[in-house]
Amino acid sequence: MSAALLAFALASLLIELTPGPNMAYLAILAADRGRVAGLAAVAGVALGLAGLGLLAVFGLGTLVLEQPWLYQILRWTGVAYLLYLAWEAWRNSRMPIDALDPSEGARRFFLRGLITNLLNPKAALFYFTVMPGFLSTATTREALLFGTVYVVVATLVHAGVVLLAGTVQPLLTVPARRQVMGAVFATLLIGVAGWVAYSTAL
Repeated sequence: MSAALLAFALASLLIELTPGPNMAYLAILAADRGRVAGLAAVAGVALGLAGLGLLAVFGLGTLVLEQPWLYQILRWTGVAYLLYLAWEAWRNSRMPIDALDPSEGARRFFLRGLITNLLNPKAALFYFTVMPGFLSTATTREALLFGTVYVVVATLVHAGVVLLAGTVQPLLTVPARRQVMGAVFATLLIGVAGWVAYSTAL
């Protein structure tokens, strides 16, 4: 099993290094609101990944794939949420930083990371279709171990993305720059939403 686990960890790393909804959202958030907000969202994403992993381990993933309407609800709700985040990025960029609600804090960004990932069809498809190919047995213990490895690998990659993207945040405190970058961030999120809709079609 050790060889399969190592191969799975490598596959997880390669998949997470491929740009996707999580990476795009976290990079944009950290660049706009800083590392603390980004890392709070990383924690939410990690919990979301763990939740999806548990659903896959206990068989709900098969149910989703066998019922196309359930999968389509997950898929399009995720796309809609990304579009909402795009609109909010544009709106917030038109507001002075000190006018933003200070109560947003880490909790809000944690919840957003959680919701974004629970509605991420790319992550769901990974658990439901890719991970089973690496399992040598059908035991719950082995599946939980592999799921844990994926969450750890993904979290390390996401944290690295946030730390890098957060370095540009101090440059975006000037109102004119915030407005330009807000439009850029909104456009990128719309692009991610379109990519998710296209790439997750079954």
